Amino acid sequence: MYLTDRSAPAGADTERGRRRGPGARVAPVVLVLGAVSLITDISSEMVTAVLPLYLVTTLGFSPLGFGTLDGVYNGVSALVQLTGGHLADRVRGHKLLAGLGYGLSALCKPLLLIAGSLGTLGTVLALERTGKGLRTAPRDAMISLATPAQNQGRAFGVHRAMDTTGAMLGPLTAFLILRAAADGYDAVFGVSACVAALGVVVLVLFVPGGRRSEQRAVQGKPPVHVREALALLRLPRLRALAGCAALLGLTTVSDAFVYLLLQRRAGVGEQWFTLLPLGTAAVFLLLAMPVGALADRAGRRTVFLAGHVGLLIAYALLLWAPDTLLLAPGVLALHGTFYAATDGVLPAALAGLVPEHLRASGLAIVGTGQALARFCCSLAFGAAWTAWGDGPALAGSAVGLLCCAAVASVVLRPTGRTR
Repeated sequence: MYLTDRSAPAGADTERGRRRGPGARVAPVVLVLGAVSLITDISSEMVTAVLPLYLVTTLGFSPLGFGTLDGVYNGVSALVQLTGGHLADRVRGHKLLAGLGYGLSALCKPLLLIAGSLGTLGTVLALERTGKGLRTAPRDAMISLATPAQNQGRAFGVHRAMDTTGAMLGPLTAFLILRAAADGYDAVFGVSACVAALGVVVLVLFVPGGRRSEQRAVQGKPPVHVREALALLRLPRLRALAGCAALLGLTTVSDAFVYLLLQRRAGVGEQWFTLLPLGTAAVFLLLAMPVGALADRAGRRTVFLAGHVGLLIAYALLLWAPDTLLLAPGVLALHGTFYAATDGVLPAALAGLVPEHLRASGLAIVGTGQALARFCCSLAFGAAWTAWGDGPALAGSAVGLLCCAAVASVVLRPTGRTR
C-alpha cells in the first residue's frame, strides 16, 4: 500500500517539486488549497455543529429521520464523486470542477433558512453534498500531483491540518452566534453562507493553474474515457484498498451520532453541544501533520488500520466507561486520532497506485465506496437506535468494526515493497 510512484510527472508543480527534491516538503498549491478548505470548513462545520440538535430538538425528528438526513448529508456526495473525478481528468480541469463544487455548496447554505420539512431539508442537503462530491477528488488530485511520492502523507497532513483549523473555528463560531443572536439557527445558516462565498473567491483568485495550463501539461494525450477510469478496479492493490475502505465505512458511526451519544453518556448540556466537534478537530489538528509524516515512514496501511483501532476503543468507552470528567475528553481524543490516521492517509496511499492522468478518477472510486458505506451505516444505525436503543446499536457497530478491521488487516498485508 506504500508504493513509489513510477508514473511520468504531469504538471509544472510536480516537476518543480521533484527538481527541488525531498527538502521541498509542501508545494504552494497545497497551502492555498488548505486555505480554501479552512474557510469552507468554517462554513460547513457551523452547520454540522448545530444540525443534530436543530433536527432532533427544534424540528422533532426521530433518530430514524435524523439518520436518514445524516446519511444524505454524508453519503450523497458519493453519487457525484465519480462524476467529478472523471470529468476533472477528462477535461483536464481540476480547478474548474473544484470551483463548481465549492460554488454549489455555497449557494445551498442560504436555502437552509427556508427549509423546514424532511423533504425540503433532504433536497437542500443533497445539493450541498453534491457540491462536496464534485470538489473532493479534483482538489485531492491537485494536492497529489503537486507533491513528490515520498511526501504524499506529509502534504495531505498539512492540508488536513489547515482544513481542521476551519473545523475548529466553525463550531466555536456557531456557539458564539447561538449565544448572541435571538434567532440563533437562522443566524448560523446566514453567516455560514457568507463564509462559504469567501472560500469560492479565494479559490478562483489564488489557486494556481487553470484548465488551459492543465491541458498543456498533458498535451498529446487522448481524453480519458469512462472505461479507462473503471479499469482501475482491475489493479489488485487499488481494488483491495477500495474494498477495505468501504468495508470499514459500513461500521463507522457518523460524527453526529457520536456526539449525540456522548452528550447522553456524559450529561453534556445542550448549550455546550456545539463545542463537542471542537474537541475532535483540536486533536485532528495537532496530529494530522505528524501522523501523515509517520505514515510516509512506517507505512500507510499500518497507520490507517491503527486509526480504526482507536475508533473501536472510543466505541468501547461510550459503551462501558463510567461517567467521569475524563469520558468526553477521552472519546473526543480518540475520535480526532482516528481522523488524523485515516482522512489524509487514505488518499496518500493511492499516490503510487494510480497513474497521474487518472488520479482524480482513482481518488473518486475509493472515496465513493467509502461514502456509500457510511451512508448505509447512518441509515442502519438510525434504524437500530429507533428499534432497540442507542446502546445495542453502538454495540452492534463495535462488533462489526472489530470484524471488519480483522478482515482488512489480512487483505492489506504488505507484500514485496509495499508497507
